[in-house]
Amino acid sequence: MVEPLEGSRNGNGKRIVISTFGSLGDLHPYIALALGLQARGHRAVIATSGFYRPKVEALGIGFASVRPDKPDTDADPDLMRRIMDQRQGTETVICELLMPVLRQSYDDMLAAAEGADLLVGHPLTYTTRLVAEKRGLLWASTLLQPIGFLSAYDPPVLPPAPFLEHLRFLGPVFHRMLFGVGKWSVRAWSAPWHRLRAELGLPAIPDSPLFEGQHAPGLVLAMFSPLFAPKQRDWPPQTAVTGFAFYDHDGEAELSSELQRFLDAGPPPIVFTLGSSAVMDAGSFYEHSAAAAKLLGRRSVLLVGKETNNRPAALPEGAIAVDYAPYSKLFPRAAAIVHQGGVGTTAQAMLSGRPMLVMPYGHDQPDNAARLRRLGISRTLPRSRYTPERAAAELRQLLEQPTYGVRAAEVGQRVAQEDGVSAACDALEGLLGSSALGTQATRPQLPRSPIH
Repeated sequence: MVEPLEGSRNGNGKRIVISTFGSLGDLHPYIALALGLQARGHRAVIATSGFYRPKVEALGIGFASVRPDKPDTDADPDLMRRIMDQRQGTETVICELLMPVLRQSYDDMLAAAEGADLLVGHPLTYTTRLVAEKRGLLWASTLLQPIGFLSAYDPPVLPPAPFLEHLRFLGPVFHRMLFGVGKWSVRAWSAPWHRLRAELGLPAIPDSPLFEGQHAPGLVLAMFSPLFAPKQRDWPPQTAVTGFAFYDHDGEAELSSELQRFLDAGPPPIVFTLGSSAVMDAGSFYEHSAAAAKLLGRRSVLLVGKETNNRPAALPEGAIAVDYAPYSKLFPRAAAIVHQGGVGTTAQAMLSGRPMLVMPYGHDQPDNAARLRRLGISRTLPRSRYTPERAAAELRQLLEQPTYGVRAAEVGQRVAQEDGVSAACDALEGLLGSSALGTQATRPQLPRSPIH
């Protein structure tokens, strides 16, 4: 285990700027990391969309606003549907939200990095590397989901072509060729980034910031459980698999009194949620979910978000709909959890030790669903097939076959033994320590995986 950086616990710590972009699932792990770093005496700053400033500053964490801000779904009501589309959602995020404001993002990140000792980047904050190179700053990259490694030895499920999962048996040679074709087909997506590099006087590189070019040379933090994805031989050698970094408070840190009373009044319910993004494109999910629970004779909790049209017009007996509840408090009290497969929701569901049904949208969600299924703790139902009858049939399998519950409990116990925040902080302090010794070109000692 890497020793803490000298002076980090006595108030003489480093200024560490953590950049991120996206939903609460893209923010909360970095809040957890920032709080962990500050507990060690460092000065953490989260650099992200200005929309999150009140939430971050209320926790005593430094904040820097970096464009783009939160997508304006009021001005473009169809935007969230395009963002969550299985085939074109990732292209929408990159080409419509991020690349058009790349120069503004760079200017904001450059200001945020003033006086920084270390930058920590998210897969979608493409300007973190540019600022680090331009200013000669130390930086580390992160991945919240295994799909970002695009490993030929552990091939992910690609959202536009989920059927390719059935070709995993063809092995790494086939998948290297497949991924090579895929990278070539989206090369235009990162063209603005390469143009900005040239404008900034940085040398041209062949790597795309969407793929190999996103990885920092000194440290890559894989901020998920090694149970979810063990380290592969084609991942960057400087990768540290830390375990999940947990934080899930969005306003209230406890269950509401109404929800608490409901939980106390009967057997564990089935919990239905779509996270913080897919919930804005819920369609008929909540209506079908309440009906599925009724078919099973089960109680249900619907986490419907702030979208008023997500609430079913008439809830069956034994169902409750609430805007929000902290997953860490609610999930352990569920009989099963139905969700969209976002990595933040997935992590909390794994920790809870409860079996799952996943209805993935796009991005990393089909791959996350497949990994949960291979762990033996989940079943998958495509969004296009999600009806009350099919959802009830899948849930019946989860609830009546004891192997799902037993395996989910085992996984939950093992995830609970991990300390993703501590492992990530150790690795970052190791990187800072190697830099202080003038050896930043040398890969720092990485922490052991929490589970062996």
